[in-house]
Amino acid sequence: MENQTYYLNQNLTLLLIFIVSLVFALIGILYSKKYRNLSNYLTAGRNIGSLSLTTSLVASALGAWILFGPASAATWGGIGSVIGYALGTAFPMIAFIFLGTKIRKVFPKGNTLTEFIYQKFGKKLFKLILILTVFYMFIFLCAEVTAVSMLINYISGTPLWLTATLIVITTLIYTLYGGLRASIFTDNIQFFIVLILLFILVYYLFSINLNHISFELVKNNSAGLLSSKYIPNYTAGLTFFIAVAATNLFHQGNWQRVFAAKNDEVLKKSLMLSFVIIIPIVFFMGISGIIAISIDAKVNPDLAFFSILLKDRAEFLSIAIVILAVSLTVSTVDTLVNAISSIVVVDGKKIYRRSLKSNFLSLSKFFIIILSIISLIIASKGYSILYLFLLADLLCCAAVFTVFYGFYQKSFSEKNSIVSILSGLFLGLLLFPSPDFSKSLLVGTMLPFDLFPQMVSGFLLFWSFLLATVCPVIVIMTYDSFKGR
Repeated sequence: MENQTYYLNQNLTLLLIFIVSLVFALIGILYSKKYRNLSNYLTAGRNIGSLSLTTSLVASALGAWILFGPASAATWGGIGSVIGYALGTAFPMIAFIFLGTKIRKVFPKGNTLTEFIYQKFGKKLFKLILILTVFYMFIFLCAEVTAVSMLINYISGTPLWLTATLIVITTLIYTLYGGLRASIFTDNIQFFIVLILLFILVYYLFSINLNHISFELVKNNSAGLLSSKYIPNYTAGLTFFIAVAATNLFHQGNWQRVFAAKNDEVLKKSLMLSFVIIIPIVFFMGISGIIAISIDAKVNPDLAFFSILLKDRAEFLSIAIVILAVSLTVSTVDTLVNAISSIVVVDGKKIYRRSLKSNFLSLSKFFIIILSIISLIIASKGYSILYLFLLADLLCCAAVFTVFYGFYQKSFSEKNSIVSILSGLFLGLLLFPSPDFSKSLLVGTMLPFDLFPQMVSGFLLFWSFLLATVCPVIVIMTYDSFKGR
């Protein structure tokens, strides 16, 4: 590693990270000074217009993960994983048109999804979903910080912990101060920065770096990834669609923005626009992974996009990538921080009723700081980014059908709903693969590989997500059929 040549000077990289993060922090603080009340902190006063809501939804959805996840998945899951990733990221925007308007109608003063679950389904299910939601967002936070830290390390050799610390601290400063109002305002700026930088990178990629790349080259070198006979095209595609879609449906940051919309028309328009913007961005990032592995079969999947982009080692590109990565990360981290904080503020009182006089806003900030410190420690380990996201996704898959099916049911068994979710979690985790994807808790650990057909042992990720999602459906439907007799 001592002889490794990096793309950018480490001191310059740190300066860029500091400046970009500090600019967003100052903007967030200054803007939110005139909006210093709890309503603005949680839901931005419920008066956000179409442009702000659209840019915020897109900026929050497109975190640093888009620079890694889709390309990484494409190197082994083929075109199917690219389509699944893109549709899975965008689909919740369509779902929120129905779910969001419904929850706004029956719960106009709402702040969180879990708050609605408490009133609709009861305290036990509320606690279970609350735990799953906070845990999922925490893992998401770890993955985002890990992603940007690994990229900066790849470009300049900057230690993982240093990048993570700089970004997390500056983001915490303005988010904990200004809440959702500050988050949305900085998202608006981040959206246009990200869009401009992505355009520059794509233009450079196709006009200079890839002028020798053709469809034939990709087809000859990576035919399987494009073939309709390649099984992972289907298993990976379905897996990523289920995983990403379910996750975003539970994302408290999205629900905050649903409640923050000025009215239903603004919400519907913003969600449709977000859907249209998100799909091509995620799709292109996925395709870059197929292109990268076509050029170099030994490419690091997590860094596939950058391996072809930085082929010529241009310094200005490295600078653009650093600014892009930091902007993407900050826009997602501020959403996650505010989302977790809002849950503690709103839902903490329902768990600790004896502490109703407690300052839950201060408690939420303390809680966030503790989680952030833990996320810094995890980020410094450099775990697989895609793996972290997949673990977070699995938690939501087990709950997605039960919760949203209940939206449209007048009577609902809380006990049965809990059983359905826990059964999905249990089966999903039994088959969820190890970090090297070679085995799972059930296959290869508790029981030998020989007991399972190759279609199971070779596609553990697919089966873990399928069972986690389908099992709750079977439990709920079985209960409903017996109840109807």
